[in-house]
Amino acid sequence: MKRDSLMTDIKTLLPQRAPFLFVDKIISATPEEILGIKTYDSTFLFYQEYFSKQKIIPNMLLVESLVQCGGAGITRLGLFKNVLWGLAAVENVRFFDFIEPNATVTMTVKNLKISQIALKQTGVAFYQDKAILEATWLCLRLPNEIVRTS
Repeated sequence: MKRDSLMTDIKTLLPQRAPFLFVDKIISATPEEILGIKTYDSTFLFYQEYFSKQKIIPNMLLVESLVQCGGAGITRLGLFKNVLWGLAAVENVRFFDFIEPNATVTMTVKNLKISQIALKQTGVAFYQDKAILEATWLCLRLPNEIVRTS
């Protein structure tokens, strides 16, 4: 599958658009678990310089990738129609390593709670089978007045 078709698919699952779209593909989604990927290639705009001018992906953008992966998976499940979720809280964030350019990150998100008003999820991001980040977050359903219908 071409990268363009992956991006088209993910755009049907999330309201975010480039350059603020931080998940490329949902590999699978069940009510228990969501798997997704993101490749941070050389065109990624938000690298930050680290020691010795080494570029890395900012840690909070890795957290945002996990959150977007969880949201895209919930949309793919089809449990809600025309619902927009807002990130309300992030907790228990632990960073284990940093990621350099041209890395593909695999994300595993577990659904802790799915209700009409709240989503609670927890996830781990991996690079080359090594955990680089784990976090838990809560999203709340936004009022219908601001949900896009197009």
